[in-house]
Amino acid sequence: MVLNDLWEALSFVCTLQFWRMGVLWTISIIFSYFQLIFNGFLRRKAFSYPRCSLSTTMAAGRSVCIVTGATSGLGAQAAYALSKEGFFVILVGRSSNQLSKVVEDIRMQNESALLKAFEVDMSSFPSIMKFKASLEKWLLDSNLHSSVQLLINNAGILATSSRSTVEGYDQMMATNYIGSFCLTKVLQPLLQNSLIPSRVVNVTSFTHRNADLQVVDKESVCGRMFSKSRRYPYAQIYEFSKLCILLFSYELHQQFNAMENSHQISVIAADPGVVRTRIMREIPKFLSCTAFSVLKLLGLLQSPEIGIHSIIDAALAPPEISGAYFFGGKGRTIDSSTLSYNAALGKKLWATSNDIFMELQQHNNVNGL
Repeated sequence: MVLNDLWEALSFVCTLQFWRMGVLWTISIIFSYFQLIFNGFLRRKAFSYPRCSLSTTMAAGRSVCIVTGATSGLGAQAAYALSKEGFFVILVGRSSNQLSKVVEDIRMQNESALLKAFEVDMSSFPSIMKFKASLEKWLLDSNLHSSVQLLINNAGILATSSRSTVEGYDQMMATNYIGSFCLTKVLQPLLQNSLIPSRVVNVTSFTHRNADLQVVDKESVCGRMFSKSRRYPYAQIYEFSKLCILLFSYELHQQFNAMENSHQISVIAADPGVVRTRIMREIPKFLSCTAFSVLKLLGLLQSPEIGIHSIIDAALAPPEISGAYFFGGKGRTIDSSTLSYNAALGKKLWATSNDIFMELQQHNNVNGL
């Protein structure tokens, strides 16, 4: 068993994707912290925003918040933190057993927590549509206003082997980006129906800085083009999925900003940095433990309790804040990569993603789901 583990780790090390993660991702996170230091040195106060209390931003006790990827790590911690802020937190995750455990853990720490869990596979469009219908029925049965005040798209995976959804999409792209796009689209009426300003927080990653692919057609967004590679380029796909989240965030921000009621919905990106979660579970254990140890020595590794600060900062930022990239906690924001601000690329991605959404919706309707 030990020899097998060592051989697996050795085989993993002898790949370009591993070194891309180890070298380029480390440079990216250091660059992000350098921006924080640089901004702090210049004391640019406009790049830091205070958290607003629930009483000044939401209707206390009845504001609905949805957190995807809530079965562990950042999602679970964000759900707990937002329950403490008075939100009625909807936990979304793939495992009903793990969701039940998270709900139990939160209630042990916060007896007054308002929680509801839904089992949802974010890589499956039918599962997302089923969730929408169940959510609307639950809101009605609970005598809650038919609206959502906060959506946190946190679900994400780092898959080291190629896996496809039933539609033939790459599972990592489907989970990390397409699912978030589709969920936001189907919940947009509930966000717009809010009596108070609502918000979408998209969780991204510093790894997007390494993404250089500027092709956002259906083959790339669905991940099919990556299947042509001899070895599954998991690091590049992960980077690309996080770049797509940012391009989507900025384009959605622009669209809402152009609407008459633009103040009603804001869109913010949040980067938690390097956090010790289960996202590295497909990496050989010896390598993941070594990587975490090195990152801890460098002062770059955070616990989920600390990592959620940028997410909560984004969730509780003043209602007028939109189109920002939160990183580093303490309400601080920095600039994402130059490519992520490419408006033309963002519009192309939006068009492609919308076509995928319409295709999935049509297929879903044909099958009577």
